[in-house]
Amino acid sequence: MTAAPALTASSTELTATAEPADLPGTSPVAGDSSVRPTVPQAVARVIRENTEVLFGLMGNGNAHLISELTSTGFPLVTVRHEAGAVAAADAYHRASGRVGVATVTYGAGFTNTLTALSEAALARIPLVLVVGDAPTTGPRYFDVDQAGMAAAAGVETVRLGADDPTAQVRRAFADAASGRRPVVVAIPYDLVETPVHQPAAPVGAPSPALPAVPAATAVPGSPSAEELEPLLSALRGAERPLLVAGRGVVDSPGAPASLRRLADSLGALVATSVMARNVAGPAGDLGIAGGFARTERVEIMRQADVVLVVGAGMNPFQMRYGTLLAAEATVLQVDHRAEARHERTGHFLVSDAGAALGALAAAFQPSPEGNGRPDGGWRAHQPIPAAPALDPVRADGTAEDGLAADGRLDPRAMALALDGILPPERTFVQDGGHFIGWVPLMCSVPDPRSHLFVGTAFQSIGLGFPSAVGAAAARPDRTTVLVTGDGGGLMALADLESFVRQTRSGVVVVFNDAAYGAELHQYAARGLDDQAMLIDEVDFAAVGRAFGADGIKARSLQDLDALTDWVARGAEGVFVLDLPISQGVVAEYMAESMAGAQPAPRPLSLD
Repeated sequence: MTAAPALTASSTELTATAEPADLPGTSPVAGDSSVRPTVPQAVARVIRENTEVLFGLMGNGNAHLISELTSTGFPLVTVRHEAGAVAAADAYHRASGRVGVATVTYGAGFTNTLTALSEAALARIPLVLVVGDAPTTGPRYFDVDQAGMAAAAGVETVRLGADDPTAQVRRAFADAASGRRPVVVAIPYDLVETPVHQPAAPVGAPSPALPAVPAATAVPGSPSAEELEPLLSALRGAERPLLVAGRGVVDSPGAPASLRRLADSLGALVATSVMARNVAGPAGDLGIAGGFARTERVEIMRQADVVLVVGAGMNPFQMRYGTLLAAEATVLQVDHRAEARHERTGHFLVSDAGAALGALAAAFQPSPEGNGRPDGGWRAHQPIPAAPALDPVRADGTAEDGLAADGRLDPRAMALALDGILPPERTFVQDGGHFIGWVPLMCSVPDPRSHLFVGTAFQSIGLGFPSAVGAAAARPDRTTVLVTGDGGGLMALADLESFVRQTRSGVVVVFNDAAYGAELHQYAARGLDDQAMLIDEVDFAAVGRAFGADGIKARSLQDLDALTDWVARGAEGVFVLDLPISQGVVAEYMAESMAGAQPAPRPLSLD
């Protein structure tokens, strides 16, 4: 009588007591070039063709694939929870622009990815997730409908066969890149040692030249003169033109430079979504548009008479609940998705951002002085308020200690201080929560791919630590700064170890209000009982030290000197900064949404 499969403590693996019938057949002889590659070896080959790193957690369903890659020296970045593998691959794309690749096992390993996979789908992240799956002979008693679950999240599954898995996986990568979406590749368990049926290059043979993979969703080519004319006409007549750029500009080759040329020709001011910060450089830059905008700069945006929005979401938060633009402003919009048209839009152009901006910029020839407007346009005459700065001395002559009225830290002062302390070459990764408003307002970033918001599309928290792992792998030359709350930090705690173990230079900033702050400010403020909204305070610096990091729990502004010293010593390893902040300081975006009786979930869509 055969033994039933026995689950280990890990949700990702089965012990060796699995039934013999569940186990695959004999493997081809390793190193024998006359032997056809197995299905996992064919998958590994395509992974090598398309990425430089794999994020994953091993289990029965993907052990052969991972072994094939790691045995040949291919980089594997490991995480401690399956959701972390997808979150890391997602962040890798956001920080680098390249397709992210992750792998987990079947069953519980796959179901653990669903929150991160749903986030990637809603955020339109090109990503390939390779998973184990039920055998081709039929599901075992513990198998689930993985393809159905993925489809419910809006994600296609490519279930491999033995006939030509190489072509199947190549198409999955091309679809992920061209469609800006995640794709699941499933390897049936009885095929993990099965040779491919069709002739294929032997194991170890050089890979063919990579086919050109589309860099963006298939959209119409360059817009016609007729399609451009309504936009050109409105921009020609604009006295105060404002260009608002989003992630579509970041993702489209050539779009940032064309945006800069168009802004210079028009004398226009520029604003961006939070995910496109610095996309066109500093000249005329009003910073972030939407809920994270500085109020004094929003007042300038509201003066615009013609607004061109390119590749940016126009959801309620981005539009500041309808108050970002003047009611009489003419709104023009360019997006590669027809369904993105906003109700305020007067003229809408379906186009790739780069194609549209290139055509518009070509239509406005700048003068020899570099500007198409004789008087320099609106930009030349509109002062832009300076960014906030932290004054070390208060009005009463006492030293600024960074404390709020209740004696806990003021998050605004902490964020301002961090802007000057952290290395300038940095990547911010933000988990979801009430705290997400502080860093966009107070801290600068070097380029558009240096500020990652994870979980915002799916309204989740708890993806921060593994996302920081992915961002660090994408930009190892920079200091990766994870900004999290205590609620989301505790939820993702397993991958704090992953971050500490594998990051060359990283900082973890925990805005620790001993609460689920978003719920506290929205619902306790309305009279709901706050018992379930409060969290017994945790010392994250102590937890980080247990994993091998450096760090402190700060009690005043002066305590940040420890972080300053760490940076001065070379910023090597990981530093955990636990900031016990006041529950009495409400983020501006939260206060504004509450004043208008608008729901303000923890994270928001920020294209």
